[in-house]
Amino acid sequence: MSRFDYYRPNAMPPVVKNLIIINAIVFFAQLMLDSQYNITDNFLTLAPLVPKGLLQYLPEGFRTFQPYQIATHMFTHGNFGHILFNMFSLWTFGKLLETVWGPKRFLLFYLACGVGAALMHLAIQYYRCTELLQAAQANDMAGVERYQGALAGAVGASGAIMGLFAAFAFLFPNTELFIMFIPVPIKAKWVVLLMAAYDVLGGLGVTNDNIAHFAHLGGALTGFIIVLFWQKTNRRQLY
Repeated sequence: MSRFDYYRPNAMPPVVKNLIIINAIVFFAQLMLDSQYNITDNFLTLAPLVPKGLLQYLPEGFRTFQPYQIATHMFTHGNFGHILFNMFSLWTFGKLLETVWGPKRFLLFYLACGVGAALMHLAIQYYRCTELLQAAQANDMAGVERYQGALAGAVGASGAIMGLFAAFAFLFPNTELFIMFIPVPIKAKWVVLLMAAYDVLGGLGVTNDNIAHFAHLGGALTGFIIVLFWQKTNRRQLY
């Protein structure tokens, strides 16, 4: 028998509510304690996974990847605008998806998308680090400059949020959304495709906006694969 957990349309479902609270608490801790404990850099940012040969070219004490960061990075944010957009998106789209799926399935989906985003980011950064290592070994200063971004970490729930966008567009493709600065509604499927295209261009360096675009793509791809799998194997419970 299919199981549905019903919430009043305007009620805040429990997982979305608690995720917003946790993110807010962590962001407050970053604001208040970062200067003293360096919380963001030392504990919560998704630092790069680098080849061993590259370490000799890096400053002593350079932060490299720690396994726990796969989970912790998605609860931290770089600034107020960053967390505001992510939490608003979580409230807007997560509320509906949790109502449809129930708390346990929604939480599993959200965390899986965050992990998928982290794995994609780590893979891309590792590849870029190998290019940076080759440039450093060849004393190619232009190459070193080109791949310097490989050493940058990633922070934020944006990958998990992109998974929510992908799931919403898959389940409700023709729902019309209003996007800031665009005066006409756009169907959800086109909004997500445009966002994905922007992330592809950003990941290839076209936009040069200091955003972890491949992490976004990893979250969206993970969300799409999960929802597609659920639809094919467990359609009655999915809807």
